[in-house]
Amino acid sequence: MNGDSGEPAEESPRRRAAVVVNPAKVSLETLRAAVAREEALAGWSASEWFETSASDDGRSAAEDAVRSAPDLIVVAGGDGTLRAAAEALIGSGIPLGLVPSGTGNLFARELSLPLNDLTASIATAFRGVDRPVDAGIAILERADGRESQHAFLVMAGIGLDAHMAGHTNERLKKRIGWLAYSDPIARSIFSNRQFDLRYRLDERPEVATRAHTVIVGNSGMLTGGLLLLPGAVIDDGLLDAVIFRPGRGSGWTNIGYRLAFNRMLHRTRFGRVVASLTPTPRAIRWAQASEMRVRFADAQEIQLDGDTHGPISAASLSVKHHGLIVRVPRRALRSSAAR
Repeated sequence: MNGDSGEPAEESPRRRAAVVVNPAKVSLETLRAAVAREEALAGWSASEWFETSASDDGRSAAEDAVRSAPDLIVVAGGDGTLRAAAEALIGSGIPLGLVPSGTGNLFARELSLPLNDLTASIATAFRGVDRPVDAGIAILERADGRESQHAFLVMAGIGLDAHMAGHTNERLKKRIGWLAYSDPIARSIFSNRQFDLRYRLDERPEVATRAHTVIVGNSGMLTGGLLLLPGAVIDDGLLDAVIFRPGRGSGWTNIGYRLAFNRMLHRTRFGRVVASLTPTPRAIRWAQASEMRVRFADAQEIQLDGDTHGPISAASLSVKHHGLIVRVPRRALRSSAAR
């Protein structure tokens, strides 16, 4: 009863999730069972399901999920499905639960999310804590002047990075993961193909340079523990960039040594002291900004979170501060606060 009015008290509506799933990447039977288990434990209503298709990389399914106004959106699929779904979720304020099943899973690794454990991933989605993180926004310009806007969560790459994304054997990539990139990396280094570009960081003066690879990231760690962008933090409102300029001499050797020791130099107190006293090789340059605008003398390939987007003549790469809310394990949130 409701006080002295004699009327029955209104029950608050039960919470409900929406699930965006790529059925080619995840066992639907196992996923449905795990979701039903968490719904029962939490007292939630049955979730609504939105499957991707051959004609939808995940964005349309995610847009439909957002329109259904759920309390949580679970995305189950590979890196490409997550990136596409994120485009629809940015700014929605709806928490995102992730069930990763890609080969890199760099975004999931950065947030210390469960990997290769569907049950644990669903438990985190329903029982974890919310963590606001940044999202990258890429506005790409084609040679004919057409523009398109896309999201990225980890890294955008031009040059070697984009070549790897577009020319690595997918079957081999599934079998041996990041080792499959060794062939395109070797070919790119030996050919040492470079390109001319002009770039501008925020409102700083424009810079002209010649480069082999440009990578702009929201997170700095690659698979295998290689630290590519030492200053990158996933929720600081900034993007970090690295430019490889090996030239014709010992540039690649210097780049290799610096990348090999980056983790030690930037993740320990002693290493940071050493880094401050060690000059950065001319062949590699790091920068940080909230926006990077770049234009190429000749069209260059670009990749976003491992998905190739073909050749572009210019790009504007910016960050949406705390554009996404991700469900993470409680221990992961404590760990990030400690850093």
